[in-house]
Amino acid sequence: MMSFDLTVIWAGIIGFAIMFYVIMDGFDLGIGILFPFFKVGPDRDQAMNSIAPVWDGNETWLVLGGGGLLAAFPLAYAIILPALYAPMIAMLLGLVLRGVAFEFRWRDPNHREIWDRAFTAGSSIATFAQGVALGALLQGITIKGRGYAGGWWEWLSPFSILTGVGLMVGYALLGACWLNWKTEGGLQRQAVTYAGRLCIVLLLTIGVISMATLTLEAQYYTRWLTFPSVLATAQIPLATLIVTFLFYRSLAKQKDAQPFFWALALFGLCLIGLGISIWPNVIPARLSIWDAAAPYESQLFMLVGAGLLVPVILAYTAWSYWVFRGKVGSDGYH
Repeated sequence: MMSFDLTVIWAGIIGFAIMFYVIMDGFDLGIGILFPFFKVGPDRDQAMNSIAPVWDGNETWLVLGGGGLLAAFPLAYAIILPALYAPMIAMLLGLVLRGVAFEFRWRDPNHREIWDRAFTAGSSIATFAQGVALGALLQGITIKGRGYAGGWWEWLSPFSILTGVGLMVGYALLGACWLNWKTEGGLQRQAVTYAGRLCIVLLLTIGVISMATLTLEAQYYTRWLTFPSVLATAQIPLATLIVTFLFYRSLAKQKDAQPFFWALALFGLCLIGLGISIWPNVIPARLSIWDAAAPYESQLFMLVGAGLLVPVILAYTAWSYWVFRGKVGSDGYH
């Protein structure tokens, strides 16, 4: 019984890390995606400065999620990584390019245009690769015995491309909402306009992806549309409509922070929907969390470390956001 509990706990920790990565790194990747649409000069500098104090630490949660998967569910890691080598490598290269561009646009102002383009390219590649990886996982991974048995291009499909584009739209929405919260003047007004438009596109994309997902595995259709489970799952679309209404109302009332948190709520509902579709599998319809779990002693040993480190990460993250809680002015200062 204790082994069961530890497996579920570790699934929760990894899910928690993924959720916080989306929350923390999504908006700064989104700003990179939107970057070409901002005026060269003070507007771009203001957008950059709004994430400068926090962007690097946001990726801590990606490391925790990936490391936790390796340590707590080694069989799943051994299958998923070969299946998704290409998008994972693309994601890492995109994150590296974004990081280099972020630093060098300040240190090499003579080539700032090049670094701005690199910042957008890195952010877009990383985001698209993450979405493609999610789509590839949802559509299914070919397994034979205890290993990956698919081909090099199995991850690439119209569905995975759709999820990649959808995540780019979603992160761009978070980026626009963040700029509405943290900036002022013309850039803030531009961000509000983009947020209103992007939310519509995101809802349409979510609808198309949701309908397509139901055709991928019988498990998905059963979870969502058969009675009596449909009585519970129907609350997710209803909650989405309510959150969307509250999002647009907060934009209309010219609120600074509220649209960002309502946009996060939309992502939260998507993550809940993802959980409904695949739980308790780590590889949908193929490998459960218990089949992929590390031995009990290993999970217990790692849980002690996670119990000590995760609160520390939360504390310093909260402190950094609190210190830089104000708006960024046109002069680049909080």
